[in-house]
Amino acid sequence: MSPTLPTVEDILRPTDLGLYSPIGDFFIDPVRPVPRALITHGHADHARAGHSHVMATAETLDIMAVRYGPKFAGARQVAELGQTITHNAVAISFHPAGHVLGSAQIALEVGGRKIVVSGDYKRRADPTCRGFEPVPCDVFVTEATFALPVFVHPPTEEEIGKVLTSLAQFPDRAHLIGAYALGKAQRVICELRAAGYGEVIYLHGALKRLCNLYERLGVDLGPLAPVTGAKKEAMKGSVVMCPPSALNDRWSRRVGDAVTAFASGWMRVRARARQRGVELPLVISDHADWQELIDTIRDVSPEALWVTHGSEDALVHYAKGLGIDARPLSLVGYGDDDAEIVGAEVAAGDDRGNDPETEGAA
Repeated sequence: MSPTLPTVEDILRPTDLGLYSPIGDFFIDPVRPVPRALITHGHADHARAGHSHVMATAETLDIMAVRYGPKFAGARQVAELGQTITHNAVAISFHPAGHVLGSAQIALEVGGRKIVVSGDYKRRADPTCRGFEPVPCDVFVTEATFALPVFVHPPTEEEIGKVLTSLAQFPDRAHLIGAYALGKAQRVICELRAAGYGEVIYLHGALKRLCNLYERLGVDLGPLAPVTGAKKEAMKGSVVMCPPSALNDRWSRRVGDAVTAFASGWMRVRARARQRGVELPLVISDHADWQELIDTIRDVSPEALWVTHGSEDALVHYAKGLGIDARPLSLVGYGDDDAEIVGAEVAAGDDRGNDPETEGAA
């Protein structure tokens, strides 16, 4: 009698702690500390401290060390992109996700069945990280942050062009751009540089450590300076980067009269821009838009699609129309880009260079 092949649920299943592999005895992006965790990327809603053993790309491990301190896990294991590591009969490999520096999809294969967990991903070019690579599989686990047809991200160059045009129109006003501390801030800086902006960019202290890490890892951000100690006069006509909540915090007064901008896919929703008092909404996202999600499903060509968080129902409905066995997982604990909204943004009133996530905040 031939041995029974493992079911998909033997390889991976949703639990209250996150996605769990019974055969491998490990979790992917668990929401609480576990004995063994595989981490897709460094955003705080996916990468948490306190696991006994963590496997991730070298860049993600570096990001976790900056945010949580060098003792963020009992042990670390570097996953090289494209390399297969076998653990408890599960062949594990990491593949570029294009989300932020070090981000990866995680592929699991047992008995000829392959499951790919995307983590968060985008399909746009990003000068700060490797681009997304489709990995054909039997089951694709996808995010759905912007999984509604209304979400069509414009070309990044057009959104950066808005900043440059506004700088020319308002040379006596600083341009205060809210951007998440990991990934978005560095990407916006690099996109500005690629568009020819070579001036000093001023940084809120909560962005400093991760910008420093990006530069240590080979991402050239050009001339940067802290807002602390800078005079309002010097910042006139300059770009100033900060966590999004600092846009409306008393901290922003030190910048003087500023044009407020916010770089996020959510800026497609005008009501969100108005609620935040954003004068210059920049639709720049580190997540796939509706069409890119659809393109990815077609590229990967899975038999089954699991949708983890976001607008799950719309994507599930569309995939079923393609003949794909699709279902929502309704996992709890994952959110918009950064749970830094709970972490780094808390630093909005602290421009001394302290990153609260490095200090152990959630």
